[in-house]
Amino acid sequence: MTQTIGFIGSGSIGGSLARLAVAAGLNVVMSNSRGPETLADLIAELGDRARAATPEEAAKAGDIVVATVPMSAYDKLPADALAEKTVIDTMNYYPERDGHIAELDSAEVTSSELLQRHLAGSRVVKTLHNMDWIRLYSRARPAGAPDRSALPVAGDDPAAKTEVTRLMDVLGYDAVDIGTLADSWRCEPGTPVYVWPYLGKLPEGITKEEAQRWFQEVPGEPVPADGVKELVDQAVRGPVGGSFAALPFWG
Repeated sequence: MTQTIGFIGSGSIGGSLARLAVAAGLNVVMSNSRGPETLADLIAELGDRARAATPEEAAKAGDIVVATVPMSAYDKLPADALAEKTVIDTMNYYPERDGHIAELDSAEVTSSELLQRHLAGSRVVKTLHNMDWIRLYSRARPAGAPDRSALPVAGDDPAAKTEVTRLMDVLGYDAVDIGTLADSWRCEPGTPVYVWPYLGKLPEGITKEEAQRWFQEVPGEPVPADGVKELVDQAVRGPVGGSFAALPFWG
């Protein structure tokens, strides 16, 4: 059973997942590109179950490792230290932030397949990426709760998907297996299951400032497994990559 989660990237998504992990009784090893000393406040908040480290140290320490960095930095992840590890990919491709990546723009591969190519010795599983960081923390629920949400999971290694599904259950979410990493485009930015179903409908006629306040305060909506399956099935492959302009928390 997973006892320690390593985090490479400790921003909004990493911080939310670390909080859920600590609350569930797991240990976390946090890292970022700026050095362990920059994580002092987060470690103090997380408490005795958390420590700061370098990305290589976090990779080696984790029973499972969460890669949660901008897509532009995917090839900076320490492949050697992550060998034989199950790696959760929470990364989303936003060309406005990441620059254009030719293999992704052409739909030659999905972003998770590109990551798996870099981490050839690891078992990459795509999940925990299609909710915003606020609801990802606040909408976690115990198993069996009537308002528990589900999240899509994609991966090429069945055992790794099972391992990640068990962790998700501990963190507060059901999982819906949507296939391989090649199928993960069905839950990428711009698809029906990405962010908005868990937020709810944005009120009409509000200003950008009001939308940002709404985003901070709205409790969100539960999306059960059947709802995730329906939304994933509705996905149509179109232009690759997300747009921040489509999100209420941007700008």
